[in-house]
Amino acid sequence: MAARSAILNVMTRAAEKAGKAILRDFGEVEHLQVSRKGPSDFVSAADQKAERIVREELQKARPDFGLLLEETGEIKGKDASHRFIVDPLDGTTNFLHGLPHWAISIALEREGEIIAGVVYEPVHDEMFWAEKGAGAFLNHTRLRVSSRRQLADSLIATGIPFRGHGNAPVFLQQLEALMGQVAGIRRWGAASLDLAYTAAGRFDGFFEADLKPWDMAAGLLLVTEAGGFVSEIGPGKSPLASGSILAANANLHSHLAVVLRNAGKPKVAPAEKPKA
Repeated sequence: MAARSAILNVMTRAAEKAGKAILRDFGEVEHLQVSRKGPSDFVSAADQKAERIVREELQKARPDFGLLLEETGEIKGKDASHRFIVDPLDGTTNFLHGLPHWAISIALEREGEIIAGVVYEPVHDEMFWAEKGAGAFLNHTRLRVSSRRQLADSLIATGIPFRGHGNAPVFLQQLEALMGQVAGIRRWGAASLDLAYTAAGRFDGFFEADLKPWDMAAGLLLVTEAGGFVSEIGPGKSPLASGSILAANANLHSHLAVVLRNAGKPKVAPAEKPKA
């Protein structure tokens, strides 16, 4: 196993500390104080606690680095070239309903490029981590994306637009185009874990639009370091900027891209052969 760098050790410790703290709250979700941020978008006491812990741990170790936090927003640092991107509780709605599928996601960006990332799932104590050029790992095991080559054999993850978020008509066209060609489609409600599972080969691919940088910053590095390919759903290559992401192994990525990009477009009938 590759040795973790000092900065990755800082990130994993912060994620573990936050995860253990809010895991205690998980069994008492009915007692949590919850306020609405917007339609179907909740912020909980656990969210705020996790973000506070992560922020304190990161700032203690790297006080000059900037931060981009889901709840607090952006905090400028003296070192303008480095920024942590943090989702303190990805899968908040799952958490609040007692569903054991949520995670803490922390990425480190250097001059616009993600160079380190961790996605920690506390319920099963699964730490997904990666560094640029050093591979991706689950705890102590190296990760590789799946080797499937056919859509018909593939299990694909996605995120479904919900109240106030996403473009439902476009998504439904994509879903209709895809569901007849794959073995199955899953919507688990935590993009960081969808990407981590894609890196681990549990999912063969993942796509979603209307995401925020903290939803996918760590996960996209996990996929690429596990040998996968990441782009926008469309032809662009900057998911962090657009909020649109398509991740899969190199074999399936192009097939998925064609299906999703052509979804809803009228099929062109083949031209008739001229009569002899």
